[in-house]
Amino acid sequence: MISDSKNNYCVIMAGGIGSRFWPRSNKKLPKQFIDFLGTGRTLIQTTFDRFLKIVPLDHIFVITNIHYGDIVKEQLPELLPENILMEPAYRNTAPPVAWAAYHIRALNPDACMVVTPTDQYILDEEEFAKDINKGLEYVSRVNHLLTIGAPAVRPETSFGYIQIDESIESNIYKVKSFTEKPELEFARFFVDSGEFYWNTGLFMWNVNTILDAMTKLIPDIGSMIEEVNVSSAFLESEQKYVEMFYSSCPNISIDYGILEKSDHVDVLTCDFGWRDIGSWNTLYEMAPKDRDQNVILETKALMYDCKDNLISLPSNKVVVMKDMEGYLVTEKNGILVICKRNDAAAIRQFMNDIEVKLGDKYL
Repeated sequence: MISDSKNNYCVIMAGGIGSRFWPRSNKKLPKQFIDFLGTGRTLIQTTFDRFLKIVPLDHIFVITNIHYGDIVKEQLPELLPENILMEPAYRNTAPPVAWAAYHIRALNPDACMVVTPTDQYILDEEEFAKDINKGLEYVSRVNHLLTIGAPAVRPETSFGYIQIDESIESNIYKVKSFTEKPELEFARFFVDSGEFYWNTGLFMWNVNTILDAMTKLIPDIGSMIEEVNVSSAFLESEQKYVEMFYSSCPNISIDYGILEKSDHVDVLTCDFGWRDIGSWNTLYEMAPKDRDQNVILETKALMYDCKDNLISLPSNKVVVMKDMEGYLVTEKNGILVICKRNDAAAIRQFMNDIEVKLGDKYL
């Protein structure tokens, strides 16, 4: 259901390297450009398809690293080339959000924008569209920042949590607190309390509200925004301003830099079947399983007395396993990784050791 508002825009965040999915996701081809679920569409393509049903094509922007611009053009040929914003350096999520908001405000000073990651799966696309439209309508009339919360149905330690406060209107609450990746006992308490929702990483606001928040809460970004006039002149010299901006702006997330500090953050609680695809373990949780609870993606496998494993190998590979439980087996570009499926710290350690001992060409 495409919104009838000419002021609604979507910004797809697609600049990360997806290190938690290494080695299948790497610096040359990060996870957003991979079809992890075997649907025939990559994560960025699926995200694009989802929002094409909500906002007009020319109102969809992708912000990515300059090294991935050609991949975006190849995977999203319908997207206008000028709607691909290419960062000259990686600076976490706050700087690209600031740039995207500033760019869109130069086009439309009344714009409202939804910011979305690519690593999500939505079970109920129709309900999702209704909720996004409701959120966009809300931020068009209320100068607050809006997050999207999904029901916390289990004590998950790899997600962020949003605690709700007083009710503002139907399904919209003032945010009381944010907690990022809690310990298990706290996650259990959060779920049992009924006051906490998973932070989906979906955000909505009008462009003036988010840029005002940047100016007040992240002065290093805000001062640079104030130096540039909001006009077509900015668009004509945009690359010059962007290079200057990224050369000195801080490496900071939108969550830490803005949302956790602002007094004007609300949450829209939704139940459209949100699933995170943020790590090998969360991919395992949502993927189809065989009778022994093994997930086998792309490749052929013979499993003997094995259960709860995740196998992700190239389609021309065959794996034979025996007496293994809870393991990840994955390979890309000659790099084979075998470790416990839920050990995200091991993946980070492997990457660090590989870089030190063998060089970054394997990353």
